[in-house]
Amino acid sequence: MSPKVTTIGFDADDTLWHNERFFQLTQARFASILAPHCDVPDLMDALLQAEKRNIGQYGFGIKGFVLSMIETALDVTKHQVPGDVIAQLLDAGKEMLAHPIELLPFAAEAVEAARSYGPVLLITKGDLLDQERKLAQSGLGDLFDGIEIVSAKVPSVYTRIYNQHGTGAAQGMMIGNSMKSDVNPMLDAGGWGIYVPHGLHWEIEHAEPQLDHLRYKEIADLGALPDLITEILKG
Repeated sequence: MSPKVTTIGFDADDTLWHNERFFQLTQARFASILAPHCDVPDLMDALLQAEKRNIGQYGFGIKGFVLSMIETALDVTKHQVPGDVIAQLLDAGKEMLAHPIELLPFAAEAVEAARSYGPVLLITKGDLLDQERKLAQSGLGDLFDGIEIVSAKVPSVYTRIYNQHGTGAAQGMMIGNSMKSDVNPMLDAGGWGIYVPHGLHWEIEHAEPQLDHLRYKEIADLGALPDLITEILKG
């Protein structure tokens, strides 16, 4: 294999399988549940601000999202929200945790193709139990040579992972739908960052692309990944 890339990593949520759409559906349900109890025009912004405040304590994932919904419900109703509303929010979270995994187009094929170039990693962040559940249900688990479930995706984390599982981040590639978590920090670690837009966006994950970076690439979907890898290795 070309020394340009020796190890390939994939993000999970909204790169290999659907995730954000379930959060957005639950946000709409949250607004509907709260509607009879408050009249807050910026309810979604209040929820977003709660999520931002709580990430440091709860981390990423459904459990932290549910706690943020409950906190927001308490705040906007001045702690007058009925108990049955809290119960409905908890039920909404449980439904999210039980939702079956739906792979995105070309997900399995892309991971299979990447294996022909060297070790393939799954690098995801979020709640450990939930991410393990999703991976098990996806049917992709046996395709990965290493699995990393981390609390944050920053350059130092990518450096550690690619040193441990490969020959360093400089010879690594990371593929994902988040510019902030998947692409930019991998570029900053010295590797290749491949952006695969999903269509649904979480504001907290927004970041501007490094369009002038020589190792930044964008593909429309995972079906284009094999040709891109071939192009990079030949370049």
